[in-house]
Formats: sequence, C-alpha cells, structure tokens
Amino acid sequence: MENDNNQLKTKKARPKKEKTPVASAAAAATKARQKKEKTPASEVIENAMKKAAEVNDARGEGALELAEIKSDGLKILFAASEAGPFIRSGGLGDVAASLPKALRKNGNDIRVVLPLYLDIDFNLRAKLRYVGSVYVPLSWRRQYCGVFEARHEGLTYYFVDNEYYFKRSGIYGHFDDAERFAFFSKAILEIMPLIGFYPDILHVNDWQTALTPVFLDVFYRFGQYTAIKTVFTIHNIEFQGKYGLDLGGDIIGVDKNALKLVEYDKCVNFMKGAIESANAVTTVSETYAKEILDPFYSYGLEGILKSRKYKLSGIVNGIDVEEYNPETDKALLKQYNFDSIDDRRENKKSLLEMLRLPYDANRPLIGMVTRLTSQKGMDLVSRVAEDILGKDMSMVVLGKGDWKYENMLKDLESYYPNKLKAIIGFSLDVASKIYGSADFLLMPSKFEPCGLSQMIAMRYGAVPIVREAGGLKDTVEAYNHITGKGNGFTFKSYDPYDMLDAINRAFDVYYDKDEMKKVIANAMASDFSWEESARKYENLYRGLLTR
Repeated sequence: MENDNNQLKTKKARPKKEKTPVASAAAAATKARQKKEKTPASEVIENAMKKAAEVNDARGEGALELAEIKSDGLKILFAASEAGPFIRSGGLGDVAASLPKALRKNGNDIRVVLPLYLDIDFNLRAKLRYVGSVYVPLSWRRQYCGVFEARHEGLTYYFVDNEYYFKRSGIYGHFDDAERFAFFSKAILEIMPLIGFYPDILHVNDWQTALTPVFLDVFYRFGQYTAIKTVFTIHNIEFQGKYGLDLGGDIIGVDKNALKLVEYDKCVNFMKGAIESANAVTTVSETYAKEILDPFYSYGLEGILKSRKYKLSGIVNGIDVEEYNPETDKALLKQYNFDSIDDRRENKKSLLEMLRLPYDANRPLIGMVTRLTSQKGMDLVSRVAEDILGKDMSMVVLGKGDWKYENMLKDLESYYPNKLKAIIGFSLDVASKIYGSADFLLMPSKFEPCGLSQMIAMRYGAVPIVREAGGLKDTVEAYNHITGKGNGFTFKSYDPYDMLDAINRAFDVYYDKDEMKKVIANAMASDFSWEESARKYENLYRGLLTR
C-alpha cells in the first residue's frame, strides 16, 4: 500500500523547438483545412472501433464488442464484495458472476467493481491492468486507492486496491470489516472520475456495499453524480453490518443529521442505511421479499422494511446454464441429457464406489450440498436422521459449518457405514458428481432467500425435496400425481416429521419408475436461466430513470 509521503517524480521541462516560417505556414494551412472539412460520421465510428480494438488487443482480451451495446442501453455499475470467477464464497459470488453477463447480452454497458483481495486466483490476476489511483476520504483518514481493470468474457471489471484492507487471507471475518467495507463503499464513488464512467444505475449488494447509496446522497450529489439512481439487493438479511454508534463519526464520517440514515436499534446498521437511501430495494426471490416483512425472517429490520415497503420487490435469481450443464460437465463420468437419462446410473454407481458405499439400482440416493447450519435445516435432519437412515436408501452430504452438525454426521457415518457418507468441506467437482448422481436433493431450510442448489439439481435431474421458504417456494412446485405437474417435493411447516413425510412421498414416487421419469422430466425442463430475471432487473432500472 502506498502512503501520503510518497514523492511524485517530476519530469524536466524540455526546451521548445522553434518553428521555421515554412513549418508555421504548413501548420496554419492544415488547421484551416481541418476547420472547413468535417469527418463523416461513419469514419468517426470506424476509427473509434479500430482504436478500441487496438487497445483491447494490447490487453489480450479480443474485441471490445462495442457493437453489442444498444444505443438506448443503460450504463450500470454493479458493485459487490465478491464475484466469480475472480473470488466467491457463496450465492452472492454466483449472482455477481452471472447477472452482469445476462444484462450485457441485452445490450447494456455494465461493469463490475470488486475489492482486490489477496485470494484472487493468480492466473486471473495476470489479466489486471493498472488504471491509476485516488485517495479516499474516510472520516479523518485519507486512504490510498489503486484501481486495476480486467476484461473477462466481454465484461469490464474494476478492482479497488488497498493492501492494508485487502492484502490478507479470507474475504470476511476480520476485526475491522466495518472499516474495510466502508472504505470500499466510498471508493466505488471516488473512482468514477478516474475510470470515466458515471452510471445511470448503481447496483450494490448486501451490507458490504450498503453504505454506497448513503455516501452518494450525503457527499456526492453534485455534477455528474446528480442523476445516478441506486438499487440495493438483499441476498441474506441475517448479515446486516451492525456495529456500535461510535462508527458514525470515526469510520463513516457523517454528522448527527446524516447519522439517522444508518442508526437503528441503538446501533449503526449498514443495511438499514441502504434501505433508507437507495431508490429501490430488491431481494433475490418474490417470496423472500414478503417474508422479510415478518419478524421471524427479518432479523429485526421489519420496522424499516414496512415503512419503505413501496420500494421493495423480489426478483428470483437464475443460474448460469452454460456452467451448470450435465451435457458438458467434465466432473461427471458420463455426460447426459433427458434423452440419455439412463446414463445417470453410471454416475451414481461411480460416485458410490468412490465413496465406498454399496450400489443398488433400486435404492434411492439422497444428496445434500449445503452449509451445515440451522438455517439450512440441519437441526431438522439431526432429529430424524435415524428414521431416514433406517430406510433402504443411501445418503451423501457435502458441506461444512457448525461443529455440532459436523460431529453428528461423522457419528452417524460410523453407525451407518453402508448408507451415509459425510464429506466435511467443499469441492465443486464433488458437488457436480452429487448433482449428476443423486436421485433427490434435500434442502429443508429454515429460510432461503433464493437458493441455487435446488435449481442446479433440477438442471441435472436430481429431484429436490424442500421446505416452502423463500426462493425454494418460488422455484419448486410440489409434484401432483393426478395432473403430472410439479418438479419436486415440498413441505410447509418447519417440523422434522413434515420433512420426513416429504421424503416418504418422494420415495413412493421413486419406486414407480414411470412417475419418477415424469417428475425428472419436469425438473430438467424448468427454465432457470438468467434471461427472464435480467429482463425484470432492466425494467426496474428503466422505471427508476423515468421518475
């Protein structure tokens, strides 16, 4: 990290060359000719395209694809604390990887801004190009902020560099996360003149960027910042950025009047500030937008959400259907589609052999790819685990989380060595193998803002068994024997025996091969691409610009 004491090197002034009378006359003639002649518009566009291509080729990223940006396309800056493929730890990283790509395909000029973490993959770091630096005022501090740029799959990414805040292992969980992400939130605004990009829409995500709309309204509503509209998306309301009131002056640097924007329940609450200041607030599913108005789901924010209900809406996430594709997934022993669905048996046999579990074509396999926490319903699983494992079935769990659930699974594994395998940790390769092998995916979440696993599972033909919460309710329809409709099995109340009943119903269908094929067909035919969701976001953006 650089500091204020760095000296800028000055260049020595070179003596000006004297022009000869002939040179002066020639220059004057050229200047006069340029005033009279106007360059045709087509030539201007062609020259601009050539220039853009030359610049981008120098970066090794191919053409800028400027032709794809529509004349009425929106300028969008998408800010997040993580985004694949550079860095991701969960659903936010997946959304920030896929939604901007979908909006770009619609002809919008969308760019993504992230912190420059130490943990970003080395090969991806090699794509970065230094743009310049600014200093970010943060209360009494004046912090260095370097800016790097990368092009990846047609998108422009900006990276905010400050080694004191971001040159450390791990994205979250540091003692000074409040200061780290307050800095990042303000840097997003400070770098706009440097990158030459003032968006129509500034879209920020979760508490780590929640102060950006606050800073914009308090410090930056002038000049080219004046017309910027802001959208704030809540991916998980449990994590709000709650800190002591002293942060208002020491970190955020606002006066007593502005402090009211972020003050809530005798705390500084970053998320509350965004709910107050943003022009629109979204969640990642329609049902979750309704649920968080209830104290059971809101983690204390129901009051402010109810008072700002007019700006709240829900848009369900999608998945990257190119990345999650059973026809091309190299992690699978056999790639397949619905027409070759019988090939899944080979994947199931291969996975169970790898995990040293016996294979039986007539025995259902339940998979879980999850965080091992109560939020994900592990307390329900723990209460009826022996009832589940007492059936003629197999179960594979991939995940990590609370030690009590990790220990519980390992204890159960020792009692049921021929039925259960618990893999404590996470691996994309193993996750794909589970999606491409399991007959059912169990997701009994207490709350689920959206959820991606159930959508990925259906794409791979693993039928979900879920609780009707948040995005699970919006994406999984209970299978109906009479109509033949439905892509999974559901239960409503947060009760272990209701979950067990859903598992029993799923097993009943499993033993009827024709019925099972119907529900698999429905699951694999479900459209979870980003196209529809991106269209809804764009409609939201355009609606804000007309206000």
